[in-house]
Amino acid sequence: MTLQAIDYTSKKAQEDFVKSLHETGFGVLKNHPIQQSLVSTIYQEWQHFFDGEDKQNYLYHKGTQDGFFPADISETAKGHSKKDIKEYFHYYPWGQCPLEQKALLAQYYSEANELASELLGWVEAHTPAEVAKHYSQSLSSMVEDSDQTLLRVLHYPPLKGDEELGAIRAGAHEDINLLTILPSANEPGLQVKAKDGSWMDVPCDFGTLIINIGDMLQEASGGYFPSTSHRVVNPEGADKTKSRISLPLFLHPKPEVVLSDRYTAKSYLHERLVELGVI
Repeated sequence: MTLQAIDYTSKKAQEDFVKSLHETGFGVLKNHPIQQSLVSTIYQEWQHFFDGEDKQNYLYHKGTQDGFFPADISETAKGHSKKDIKEYFHYYPWGQCPLEQKALLAQYYSEANELASELLGWVEAHTPAEVAKHYSQSLSSMVEDSDQTLLRVLHYPPLKGDEELGAIRAGAHEDINLLTILPSANEPGLQVKAKDGSWMDVPCDFGTLIINIGDMLQEASGGYFPSTSHRVVNPEGADKTKSRISLPLFLHPKPEVVLSDRYTAKSYLHERLVELGVI
């Protein structure tokens, strides 16, 4: 079973998209404004970056979480004991970034951020009144002028056969933020968990854009929008020799935003980063 793509340009796009988010925690869009050529070029540029040694000059800053995270300090998904088989780079407009890669990455960050904010507006417009009363402020204003939205360039290296038993590219997890925007990766592997506990393959046609709910929106909506588990499974056969690159944008509210009686965005993020073992 796979998720069905919704046409971004259709008259019913907003309603259908928000309905999908509520029912599954995910929405898949086609005919969206993100350019395939831009994403493809970024994949090529960053494959070159991850293949080289210059990446060691951009090691991440613990306090600000920007820069290169090598595989040996990769995240361990909540509830898992094995580290994910991946390395990644955290890009913020104010953070470090190799000059050769910055122009296109900054362009993509801007365009994806604009689209993510628009989609959050769709969610806000189609939230039932009894759910919207949980919001401490409008969803749109939660992200306005936020400098916390994160673009992650993810690299899953080819598998060598000596991986730790039970380790996969990304263990089942939920995202921390409000919404995640993800253009299709250059290789398949992403799966989401259905309500019956089965795993569904997410389309990886290049024209599709995958959007999922993060824990912060689940918290702010009192659970109406579910933060759904997803994972990246290891490839089989010849595909084991291929790298996989993906480009998720994590839409984050400003730190002072009140999500619920229990959390601000800042306190929630800190708690989760400690659980992931990166701070």
